[in-house]
Amino acid sequence: MKKGRARTALAALAVASLAATSAGVGCGSEGGPQTTGIPAGAVTVFAASSLTESFTQIGKDFEAANPGTHVTFNFAGSSALAQQINQGAPADVFASASPATMKQVTDAGNGDGDAVTFVRNQLVIAVPKGNPDRVAGLTDLAKSGVKVALCAEQVPCGAAAKKALDAGGVALTPVTLEQDVRAALSKVKLGEVDAALVYRTDVRSAAADVDGVEFPESAQAINDYPVIVLKEAPNMAAARAFVTYVLSDKGRSVLTEAGFQAP
Repeated sequence: MKKGRARTALAALAVASLAATSAGVGCGSEGGPQTTGIPAGAVTVFAASSLTESFTQIGKDFEAANPGTHVTFNFAGSSALAQQINQGAPADVFASASPATMKQVTDAGNGDGDAVTFVRNQLVIAVPKGNPDRVAGLTDLAKSGVKVALCAEQVPCGAAAKKALDAGGVALTPVTLEQDVRAALSKVKLGEVDAALVYRTDVRSAAADVDGVEFPESAQAINDYPVIVLKEAPNMAAARAFVTYVLSDKGRSVLTEAGFQAP
């Protein structure tokens, strides 16, 4: 009986020790965020397509800093993502390319707390490498024979393009309206259009194929990017840890390197 009681006590001690280890504090990675508890499990992040490269890197860094986590991304146009979330798509975090699309989610009661603006982005004109049509500004996009791709107005990059064009007093008829900024950029890369209004970060990510033309009117159409943990997040603890990581110095460093501006 004494041996049996001893084995029972040792087993209880082992369980208690494992529970204490699992409830440790901090991510344990230098430069990463510190959170209460160690996040674990899958994290699903819905993010604007313009965040593809930077969030993919942040996801890898987050996983390295938090062994036992796995980040899955759904990159698309912010308006499409907001609609999916409001229709009940399972997700933990939403990172939008505009406050307007974030508001669709928070107004529907699907955010946990307040959204936080973590970066800003600015439009440039994407043209084929070497700028064969010598596009120098918005007015050149309205010239006869110049084929332009824009994002649809309900998409953040399309809403920003409209503001910029209105600020410059430029009226043009695009040959295509795309549902996200990467689709508009691909039209330039494939040679299907002569120019597209996209984000500075997108041109940087495709620098081998396109050039970017800065234009002053873009200052009138800078987009704020908010991020939020979702109310029905399947993995709330890991979702909060991921958002904290995005807001950390290490996360911001990745975003700055990609060409995003501080809010």
